[in-house]
Amino acid sequence: MDLATGQFPPVSRHWRFTGWLLAAVWLFFLNVPLATALHQPEPWRRVVGVATLVAFSVGYVLLFQWARGLRQALLPIPAGRARAGLLLLLAVGLASMPGTGGDWLATLVYVAAAAVFLLPPWEALSAVLLCAVTPVLTSWLVPGWEAESGIVFAVLLASFAMFGVAQLAQRNSELRAAQQEIGRLAVAEERARAARDLHDILGHSLTVVAIKAELAGRLIAADTDRAAAEIAEVEALARAALADVRQTVGAYREVTLGAELAGARSALAAAGIAADLPTEVPDLPQEWDRLFGWAVREGVTNVVRHSGARCCVIRVHPDRVEVSDDGRGPSTPDGGGYGLAGLRERARRLDAVVTVGRRPEGGGFLLRVHAPEEAR
Repeated sequence: MDLATGQFPPVSRHWRFTGWLLAAVWLFFLNVPLATALHQPEPWRRVVGVATLVAFSVGYVLLFQWARGLRQALLPIPAGRARAGLLLLLAVGLASMPGTGGDWLATLVYVAAAAVFLLPPWEALSAVLLCAVTPVLTSWLVPGWEAESGIVFAVLLASFAMFGVAQLAQRNSELRAAQQEIGRLAVAEERARAARDLHDILGHSLTVVAIKAELAGRLIAADTDRAAAEIAEVEALARAALADVRQTVGAYREVTLGAELAGARSALAAAGIAADLPTEVPDLPQEWDRLFGWAVREGVTNVVRHSGARCCVIRVHPDRVEVSDDGRGPSTPDGGGYGLAGLRERARRLDAVVTVGRRPEGGGFLLRVHAPEEAR
């Protein structure tokens, strides 16, 4: 599968050759009318018989491959063209009579099989019955053709076999289309995941960079030393964000709760928001430590960017983490956004629950990520 497009490669040359071979191998059963044509005493009959059988064989293979290509592409077979092709095939078979005599009836086997592959079910059934009845009728009407009634069995058997081939070709085409759709969805999901990761990483880092740069601008005239320190932190944050992006692209990036709490303290201080953070955190499994770290990152980013709060409180428990503030609450009623969408996606992998909304007391915003009941 091509990861850039979600598409599978086209059918290989080997399989295309196999398709032609499957169509042509059945022509072996035209050996009886061909032998009859070659043993005709009159040269013109031999020429007519051989030429029409060759034309019939080529037409049958081309008709089969045309329909097979449409089935592989999951495209409908045009009924008008299919009927015209079958009538032309039948006409070429009839034209072989001067050279093949009664053995021309063998061509009806291929006409019936092609009808099953090309036509809708009821039309195909009618064509098969017509091809099966024709040898019986001709054996009554044409002297010396009595033995040709055995063609009936061949017509029915070939039609049944072609029905199986048609169903198999249809299922294979549907399976291939389903695989392509799965591949496309997988690529789309991977792109969405990468976009969420980059948003979570750069959204937090760039928010802190903007706040520190603004603080440095205000301090540059009043306190140049502190302004220089803030600028140095901006540089360090920018380098750290660049490293995070590179590590994310390389799939090596790890988020830890301890590192995110330390980053939260720095970001809240730069924004002038009082921080009430835990001094110790419980010993958590790696996957929960990572998830709680993402929750702290997203929660603090929202506090700094949207809340207008004066105080932010972070609480970490063995089964949950909470980030709350005393600001104006979430910017949207359901707490939607790219960052929260990414957090919910990560939480679903652990069957955790993400809750966002107003705090029960005192107003403000509350983000909570907690483990399911059975994991507590």
